[in-house]
Amino acid sequence: MTGIEKLRAAVRFDMVRKPVRQRGYLRPLTWILSFPAVWKHRLAITKKDMDGLKPPYLLLCTHHAFMDFKVTTAAIFPHRANYVVAIDGFIGREWLLRQAGGICKRKFTNDIQLIRQIRHVIVKQGDILALYPEARYSLIGTNAVLPDSLGKMVKLLGVPVVMLNMHGNYLNSPCWNLTERGNRLAADLTQILTVDELKGSTVAEINTRIGEAFSYDEYAWQKDQGIVIDYPKRAEGLHKVLYQCPHCLTEYRMTSHGDHISCTACNKSWEMTELGELRAVHKADDEQSLHTEFTHIPDWYEFERGNVRAEVESGTYRLHVEATVDALPNAKRYIRLGTAALSHSMEGFVLDGVFDGEPFRLEKPVASMYSCHIEYDYFGRGDCIDLSTLEDTYYIYPHGNDFSVTKMALATEELFYAQKRNG
Repeated sequence: MTGIEKLRAAVRFDMVRKPVRQRGYLRPLTWILSFPAVWKHRLAITKKDMDGLKPPYLLLCTHHAFMDFKVTTAAIFPHRANYVVAIDGFIGREWLLRQAGGICKRKFTNDIQLIRQIRHVIVKQGDILALYPEARYSLIGTNAVLPDSLGKMVKLLGVPVVMLNMHGNYLNSPCWNLTERGNRLAADLTQILTVDELKGSTVAEINTRIGEAFSYDEYAWQKDQGIVIDYPKRAEGLHKVLYQCPHCLTEYRMTSHGDHISCTACNKSWEMTELGELRAVHKADDEQSLHTEFTHIPDWYEFERGNVRAEVESGTYRLHVEATVDALPNAKRYIRLGTAALSHSMEGFVLDGVFDGEPFRLEKPVASMYSCHIEYDYFGRGDCIDLSTLEDTYYIYPHGNDFSVTKMALATEELFYAQKRNG
């Protein structure tokens, strides 16, 4: 069968099946897999307003790296939890993840079924529901946008809300270079909303409280804690996030090697220090000084966001690239569909192509996505963005070098909030 025929015939992931309590025989396994890892990184957990609190409750967690799940297991010990996991996390291990309490989600879709699954865990099972609402690993060590619907769900559940704000997980293995650095970890486990506080709060007030609890900056934490990361290749991959030169403003010509990030357009270069700061070490072709535009790495990222916002506000933002497309209808395997055209503009995403003689078109309007999920060099296939419907997820790998999935992610957010501001 052709790729499109395989996709049409594929049995979709069963999103309706009720989640099970984490099986008792798997609980020791989760501890065995988690505790040696967090002990190795000298994890310190600080608890606040947690005395006497027992399940059920909603646990909201920051999302930095795979280590998050091990830290979460240690933080709630000896209690069990159900976890919301993206569909790609189920590939080849659906049975195991279901038995461990996993609940499948296609990212950045409006999934009413997920609310039913969460209510089942909270109301029927009386367990902890662990949710990572940022829905992707932090790109630059700072908190991502959260959906406005989060406050509505919290209000609906009516159970205590606990926040797990983790520190060091991103620094240990950032999404743009997954090699572990070995630094120490910390986490703050805090009850941020009691049942009585929920009853007396509006959805807007709940969202504000959650947003404040989600605030973090990994590089500021590293500097404040004096954490030295001497990994020789600590900057390799950073150009995936920092795609625009702050000196000459050229996009898509950044590169990185060892502990340096450089612009191939103007030849300016910066060193990433052992404390996670940047300093210019090679002047640009037209520059006489070694001025460092941004010592704090997240400031460079926000500079890029500001430039994307300006494109959105002027109505000039657009991207058009050819891309290879894989589909993931279930947890068995990816299905290669072929090549299509990906457009991202003021109207949103359009994926348009012909697969094995059959026309294909996927549209994701601006209002349908407050953010999006991206991956860097995903399984060695290249940078990609994934777009989902309730039945399928499409992994899209743009061709060439004149694009950045990071810019697509920033633009998705800026387009959504511009439309929201403008009504």
